[in-house]
Amino acid sequence: MAQAERKGGFFCKECGNESPRWAGKCPACGQWNTLVEAPAAHRGRGRWVAPAAAQPVQLSDVAAAAAPRIVLPSAELNRVLGGGIVPGSVILLAGDPGIGKSTLFLQVASALAGRGEVLYVSGEESGHQVRLRSERLGVDGRGIFLLNETALEPVMAHLGRMAPSAVLVDSIQTLWSDAMPSAPGSVNQVRECTRQLMQWAKATHTPVLFAGHVTKDGDVAGPRVLEHMVDVVLYLEGESSGPLRLLRSTKNRFGSTNEVAVFQMGAEGLVEVPDPSRLMLAARSTAQVGDVVVPVLEGTRPMLMEVQALTAPTSAPAPRRLTSGLDQGRLVMLCAVLGQRARLPLGGCDVIANVAGGLRITEPAADLAVALAVASSLRGVPLAVDTVAVGEVSLSGELRSVPQMERRLRESARLGFRRAIVPPTRGQALPDMGLEVVEAGTLSEAVRAALPRGERAHRGPRITEEARNDHDYDE
Repeated sequence: MAQAERKGGFFCKECGNESPRWAGKCPACGQWNTLVEAPAAHRGRGRWVAPAAAQPVQLSDVAAAAAPRIVLPSAELNRVLGGGIVPGSVILLAGDPGIGKSTLFLQVASALAGRGEVLYVSGEESGHQVRLRSERLGVDGRGIFLLNETALEPVMAHLGRMAPSAVLVDSIQTLWSDAMPSAPGSVNQVRECTRQLMQWAKATHTPVLFAGHVTKDGDVAGPRVLEHMVDVVLYLEGESSGPLRLLRSTKNRFGSTNEVAVFQMGAEGLVEVPDPSRLMLAARSTAQVGDVVVPVLEGTRPMLMEVQALTAPTSAPAPRRLTSGLDQGRLVMLCAVLGQRARLPLGGCDVIANVAGGLRITEPAADLAVALAVASSLRGVPLAVDTVAVGEVSLSGELRSVPQMERRLRESARLGFRRAIVPPTRGQALPDMGLEVVEAGTLSEAVRAALPRGERAHRGPRITEEARNDHDYDE
């Protein structure tokens, strides 16, 4: 009996479902070999003690006033957070190594320091390293108290003495508690440290921000239950060698998850980009073979991205399909549709597709642009530089409409594009935006409209005067 009391049962590291005994398959999510033992927590010295348990309150008696948010100086951060940081919320920021998580954390700490003391718990870097970064970013460090500690119990003790206005932990995988016998970064340690800090945040109405590592598959390292426990999950995306960074919300209990913030990494840190479409197309001046612009939706924001494709003959029995920033399975499907429905001989060619700027496109609205980029590369004929293409491609070769077409086309017209190849609107009238809309019912029709035989593509961009002044386009 005593032995049974010392154990805390088992829980699934994928979905967080708890079970009194181990099983090979999780009864909740159906994943195999995901149940791990969770020993019961024993009391450690110096642990922060939570206040008395709350009493049940009738729902009609609960005040309906919204919690005041902490508005940050960055409009992009406020956008992705739903208007600012909610007091008492727990936020997880994940991203690849070197993507800029620590840089963003220090900038957020500097912004929050104006409201009161901020505790910055660094378990990966020394105080000297953090100070060097702050000097590079122009952060004076006033109001930011740095704590180099990996043990949870001393951290909780400092929280009780300081009562800071915000807490930032870099990273959650480095913390460990003496209540768990496992090593730092293990499933049990991450779960227990998150639980105690979250309990403190809710009791004191103080926001807590975690930095989290990601695996090679792009998921947050540690148990999946970590993402279920926190209130907000943000992913910082982009190529570490490139300047652009996308901060994407995948979970937000206080706002929409369909928001994305765009930043540019520079010597002074992450600088917000209010007009990302213009920035991403700044280097595009002339028509290039295998190059197509597509208006996509990142959250609620329309953005123009450049899709590139390259076809190369191969003698291998199985031609390769490689992607960067696109779903590889989607490219395989599009190549098959181009071969069967548009009669393009891709069976003897390797096909490589890429999204310029190190960004990633996930929605099927980019199908038509990818297919036209492949067709352009195969034929050696560029699309007109003032043309965009958007639409979903079905297995039958038909083009299907995508949501919010008007917003996509309006953004394209704002940046100087004069022609758009789209699926049939099915009687939906689009307002006059100074844009020639070419409707194509099938992929073959779209290829003929975009790459007419015997005609030369437009040379030289038709860019608005405002865009030309901002980025010095070359005619």
